[in-house]
Formats: sequence, structure tokens, C-alpha cells
Amino acid sequence: MNRTYTARIRRVALSAAAGAVLAATVTACGSADGGGSASGGDSAASAKATAESPSGASQESSDGGKAAGSSSEGGTSGKDGASSSGAESAPGGGKKGYGQACGANDLKFSARSETQAGGYILLSARAKPGITCTIPSGLPSVSFGSKGIEASGAEQSVGPAIKLSGSTTAYAGINPKTTNDNNGVEFTFLIAAIGTSDSDPASVSTGAVTVDKPIVTNWHTDPADAVPGDGTDN
Repeated sequence: MNRTYTARIRRVALSAAAGAVLAATVTACGSADGGGSASGGDSAASAKATAESPSGASQESSDGGKAAGSSSEGGTSGKDGASSSGAESAPGGGKKGYGQACGANDLKFSARSETQAGGYILLSARAKPGITCTIPSGLPSVSFGSKGIEASGAEQSVGPAIKLSGSTTAYAGINPKTTNDNNGVEFTFLIAAIGTSDSDPASVSTGAVTVDKPIVTNWHTDPADAVPGDGTDN
């Protein structure tokens, strides 16, 4: 993984973690005041302090918080997360909205857990309103945490390019844990990009997942084709 792309992943992961810390801080402050009556000024100051904090705590939060350790559920906890939607960002980069190659900021992502083939995450991507773009042939770029635990290919060859517009949806299947032990690190979101040159990777909520040697399929137009298999080592 090149340094530029690693830096982008780190930026997105830290931003997602800061948002989670801010939400927890505001909730805690509201409970302590007996009804969430903290002033707007105090909330704004708290938000600014959280977003600008360079502390190592934010780094650790972005990396998923805890190792799976020796829990007997370590190999399956990543497959029980509830459906969730990725963050929506406005189309950027001065694009005209028609005919260009897709970037992550042109798309609306969502992720949900599936139980088929031992369980996996189904990642969906649609073009945002007013955008028509093409996902080029190649694997999705999917990683976990600010250190970029990157998913490797689950298929031997890349798929065709896919044009997205309106309700047309592209799907990719992710098996976050392909090892048959209790090792792994827990995360609550993944980072999706259209190739390693994508300048705006997107953070997509997944629910709690245990990650160890993840794999990802190509993009497909039929979700039934985006089943990654277990890939479990022996």
C-alpha cells in the first residue's frame, strides 16, 4: 500500500473515531446535567477540542478498540452486526456529474451482515443523485483501521467495469476473518475506496466485526455473485 493512500486511510479512520468520541462525550455531558441542558457554547468547544485532539487515545479508538483475544466467539462476532449506512459526502473534485470514473465521494455506501457461506459483509454502492459514473475494472479497496488492514482478493481475476446511475447498485462481499482461530482485532467500520488512487476514501459503518486476514470480491451487479467464501486456512 503506498504512503499517500495510507495517509488518506489514516485521515478517514481518525475522523470516524473522532466522531464516535464526540457523540459519546456529548451524551455523557447531557446525562451528567440531568437532562442534556449543556449550553451550545460548551458543546461547540467540546466538539472542537475532540476534533483537534492529537492524543494517542484517538489513534487507539480508530483502530477498533480491542483484540478478540481467546473468546470462543472470536471467529463469528464480526458477522452479527446490524445493517448500517456509510457516511454521505457531497460530490467533489469539480466533477460534472456525468460520465466520469467513480470516486468514493460520488457514491453512497452501505454495509450489512449476511449469513450465507459462514457469514460475510455485503458492501453496496450507488451513485449519488445527479451522478452517473463508472466503477473501473478491478478490486474494491477495502481496509480496516487507521493502520490499513487491507482486504486481499477473493477472486482470481478482476471483474468488468460497472456503470452506476439512479438505482443501479454494485455489490462486493467481504469476509473480515479468514483464519480459524480466536485471533483478530475488532472494528466497527471499514474504509472503502475505488482503487488505491482514490483521493476521498469513505468510512462505512459495519457494526462490530472481528478482522484477521480479510478478503473481498470484485464488484458485481448481482449480490448473489458477491459471496466471498470462507477462505479459512487449515
